[in-house]
Amino acid sequence: MAEEIYQDVVNDAGFFRVLSRIDREMAEKTRKERCPYCGGPLHYACYARVGCGGPPDLPSSVRTRFSLCCGREGCRRRTLPPSCLFFGRRWYWGVVVLVVSAWRHLEPTGMCVERLGLLFGVSRATVNRWLWYFREVFPNSVLWQRVRGRVSPVVRNDNLPRTLIEHLVVAHKSIAGGLRAALQLLAAGQARFPGVDPFHAKGDFMVSN
Repeated sequence: MAEEIYQDVVNDAGFFRVLSRIDREMAEKTRKERCPYCGGPLHYACYARVGCGGPPDLPSSVRTRFSLCCGREGCRRRTLPPSCLFFGRRWYWGVVVLVVSAWRHLEPTGMCVERLGLLFGVSRATVNRWLWYFREVFPNSVLWQRVRGRVSPVVRNDNLPRTLIEHLVVAHKSIAGGLRAALQLLAAGQARFPGVDPFHAKGDFMVSN
C-alpha cells in the first residue's frame, strides 16, 4: 500500500506544480542576491528540461529550469539557483531518482528492477548507477555534509536516500510532505554552490540519466 501511495505522489501533477513554485521562489531570492562572482545584476536565462518518469501531461512552465546570467559586461557568468524539481543534470525528475533509489536499495527485499522499469521507464543500468551514487558518492559529498547536521542521527549514511525519506515522511505525517522536505533539504545544500552542479561530483558518471 505504501508503495502505491508513493507512486500516486510521483504521478500527481499538483505535486510538481508545488515544487515549481518553490523553485521560482528560490530563483527570485538568488536573483536579488546578485552575481556571486562580481556582484552584478542577475537576469533570468531559463531553459527547458525534459523531466522523465513523472506525469506525462505537465505544462512547459513546470519543465523549466530556472537559471540566471550576470548582466555585467566582462562577467556574464551563469548562476544556477537551487532546485527541488531537478537532481543535477539527470534526465529524470529529482523525486523519481529519490523514490526509485529508496525502493531498490534494500536487496533482496527491494522492489525489482523490472517493476521499477514499468512504473518509471528506468533501465536496469540507470537504477544501478543511482544506487552506486547514493552508496559511494553522496554520503561523502560536500553537499550532504553541509546539510547532515539538519537531519536526525537516525538517518543512516549507509542507507540513503531510504532512511532520509522515511524519517521525513514520519516527521511531516505524509508522504508528499516528506518527499517535498527531502527535496528542499537537498536544495538547501545546492544553494552553497553558485553557478555549478553540486550533484556532478568528480568521478560521478551519472550526468545524463
